[in-house]
Amino acid sequence: MYDHLVERFGPQQWWPAKTAFEVVVGAYLTQNTAWTSVERSIANLEARGVLSVEGLRAIPEDELRELIRPSGFMLRKAAALRAFVAFLDAHYGGDLDALRRHALGAAPEVRHSLLALPGVGPETADAILLYALGAPAMVVDEYLRRIVVRHRLLPEQRKYAEIQTLAQQAFARDRARAKPEELARHYNEFHALIVQIGKSNCRRVAVCEGCPLAWDLKNATRS
Repeated sequence: MYDHLVERFGPQQWWPAKTAFEVVVGAYLTQNTAWTSVERSIANLEARGVLSVEGLRAIPEDELRELIRPSGFMLRKAAALRAFVAFLDAHYGGDLDALRRHALGAAPEVRHSLLALPGVGPETADAILLYALGAPAMVVDEYLRRIVVRHRLLPEQRKYAEIQTLAQQAFARDRARAKPEELARHYNEFHALIVQIGKSNCRRVAVCEGCPLAWDLKNATRS
């Protein structure tokens, strides 16, 4: 699947953000909302000059809520962003690079710490690890879940961790011999391509005609 998607869409070099901290903010804000809404919130933060650790630390929380209002759930998301900054201050001196260095050497430990923060589930934690910190974390989103179910790779009710394990197994050879940074690049491209195919074909109502994965869907249907 990965090879076919690369052949069709080419390298994605994704996540759409200017800085690692913007990735973190986007990972929080994109929960339960469209990315276009997240872009408006990020533009508000940038225009206000607070799209940074220092900025989110200093801004009053009620003002932060208004700036991220386009993303919805502004009370919960504002509190969650402030909790992340507090975590970064408490354990890494407010330095995202220090967190990145730790994640490259101990990704499971950092993931556990992120999951303990308010507003952070597995998908958000893995997105932060992969896209903001450059650590190898397989992101499972709704697009990947649809593909896994529609191609009969797993039953519909399987949980996040089971889909993640299945996807990781496809990169077993790379996991055994690649450096963390190299493996992260593969995971990055794979997830970005899954998002691309999810938007173009594997929508809520599937558009299978012309899909680069249609060959596998036919095999799954026959089985």
